Amino acid sequence: MTIPRNPEDFALLREDLAYHQVRVLLLIDAVAAARGHQGKVDGLTKLAKLDFLLRYPVLAPLVLDALSPADPRLGLHEKETGDPTHVEAPMIRYKYGPWDDRYYAVIGALVSRNLLRYVGGRRGSVALAPTPTGRVFAAQLAAADEWSEIADRSKAIAESSAGLSGNALKDLIYQRLGSLMDRKYGEVIR
Repeated sequence: MTIPRNPEDFALLREDLAYHQVRVLLLIDAVAAARGHQGKVDGLTKLAKLDFLLRYPVLAPLVLDALSPADPRLGLHEKETGDPTHVEAPMIRYKYGPWDDRYYAVIGALVSRNLLRYVGGRRGSVALAPTPTGRVFAAQLAAADEWSEIADRSKAIAESSAGLSGNALKDLIYQRLGSLMDRKYGEVIR
């Protein structure tokens, strides 16, 4: 995977699974590096809920008490604050909250490229951690202008969610964003 330098190439990347792979890699790397996560993302529920907060950054401070809407790492723009569910990569409403069916393909691709690895999770869950190669690549991506905002948001969300399990995040999303989650399964969250 190479970092695109031209805006047209970057736009095409967003339409591709590669965009989702990079976003997930940056998020898992940030979570693994933050205190309170034991060096990994413990479970797909936790990954999906953290990714939801990353994709819908205006909603993240409503769910995470430790995250201020004024945190510059969120990089919130007026357009986003005016319509918090109008995002470039929306998720769907699923039985246990926001979800994206691409996770299996994205995670498989990252593991097969030796950027992520499976590690032991709590109570038999699937946990993910970056490999040394994944950490180096994530650092290179975070330094690129095209990915620095996603990397910064990932770090803010990772630090603010320390100590929270996937189920705790799910419960907070349902409690604090109940009207947003009150929709049919499979419906896009817009």
